[in-house]
Amino acid sequence: MQLKWDGHTHTNFCRHGSSANMDLYLEQAVRLGFQRYTFSEHPPLPAGYIDDLPLMAQLAMKEEELPLYFEQARQAKARYEGRIEAAVGLELDFLPEDPDFALRLVDKYGEQLEDVVFSVHYLPGIGGNQCIDYTPETFQTKLIQYYGSMDKVAEEYYNHVEAAIEWASKLPCRKRIGHINLIEKFHLALPELDETLVKRRLNGILPKLEAAGAGVDVNTAGFRKPTCGKAYVPEWFILECLKRGIPLVYGSDSHKPDEVGAGWDWFERTLNEARKEISRNLEKR
Repeated sequence: MQLKWDGHTHTNFCRHGSSANMDLYLEQAVRLGFQRYTFSEHPPLPAGYIDDLPLMAQLAMKEEELPLYFEQARQAKARYEGRIEAAVGLELDFLPEDPDFALRLVDKYGEQLEDVVFSVHYLPGIGGNQCIDYTPETFQTKLIQYYGSMDKVAEEYYNHVEAAIEWASKLPCRKRIGHINLIEKFHLALPELDETLVKRRLNGILPKLEAAGAGVDVNTAGFRKPTCGKAYVPEWFILECLKRGIPLVYGSDSHKPDEVGAGWDWFERTLNEARKEISRNLEKR
């Protein structure tokens, strides 16, 4: 039976989310019948990591706030013990220019860290590192113009995802790649991306996930984005992960309490359909 678990969520420490306290998120999870819940807040980034300083201030908490985040998450976990299993985690960024930056945070806070979502949010572009999920306009002017085409941006994105998976194999806790197809967040507002490229690259990632012992964040936030309208994990990829025993963890990527649980029905239905297909194929042998 599928554990009802929201494995990718944010908190009042998120600079681009809600100021609602952690209890309100957990109350929503309990109300919806979730059994496990992971706090996975954005940790600090290196100073000046992107050139847009006002945007930089919105991306992650300051380093001096990290101990307070862990303390508040531990307290919330204790308050809800017996009602829901809460896990204290982070959404770590893979930063190829300084791959040890996040690992130093893990070393420092490792005893408190139970769960990690590791993600690729940034690519080199015009003016330095750029957010791939900020706006369609900045994606067009600072990434597509830098690489020359949407497909070339995607190739570089998947290169970063592959490197992130290898990097994350060193993490000592439960871990999964975050929103593996975040590159498609603006697909309805940008030049079309070659789906054969996507399928080729994602198929190549499957054995890397197996080797790293990493799972997949089945992230449904794309359904809430008017430029996306779909999950950040294709249904065929979910099926392939199931065949290989790669862990699949639903993630609402909630940035406010009422987003907790959004898209769970789709996840549950998709997972059940994939399991039925696997069973049918076994019966035919």
